[in-house]
Amino acid sequence: MPSIAVYPGSFDPITLGHLDIASRAAKLFDELHILVVHNPSKAPRFSSEERVELIRSSLGELKIAGPAKIVIDTLDGGLLVNYCKMVGATALVKGFRTSVDLDYELPMAQVNRDLAGVETVFIPADPVHGHVSSSLVKQVADLDGQVGKYVSESVARALATSAANRKAQG
Repeated sequence: MPSIAVYPGSFDPITLGHLDIASRAAKLFDELHILVVHNPSKAPRFSSEERVELIRSSLGELKIAGPAKIVIDTLDGGLLVNYCKMVGATALVKGFRTSVDLDYELPMAQVNRDLAGVETVFIPADPVHGHVSSSLVKQVADLDGQVGKYVSESVARALATSAANRKAQG
């Protein structure tokens, strides 16, 4: 039976840290679903469809692959564990930068296991990317800073366009 994992996140936008976690997870499973999820506590910069395309282009630019088949999908509502059941996933992949991330993720991991028997695999961030978040990258881009060392070229272009559009609007 193939091992299938889901790597969920808002990925708004996807960073090199996210891509590093995806690359490492792709070596652990036969199939990895990178799942763009809706986070009701966040106002996304990019639509779900735009985020999927940015993930796809970033994976291609950086030639990220592993033994795993990589699927990119969206979940705009409902329980994550229901998506896991639908695709036959037995694991969730979560990256973490600090103990704060673990404190946030651990209760969700326990509930996901209780609800559906889905285990969570925690992968620590590479220290090179440990300080980078999507929110920080967006803020730097909005202030005309260079974000090329934090994101792929396609994401950097999308952020520059977004920042310019935001300035033009007011």
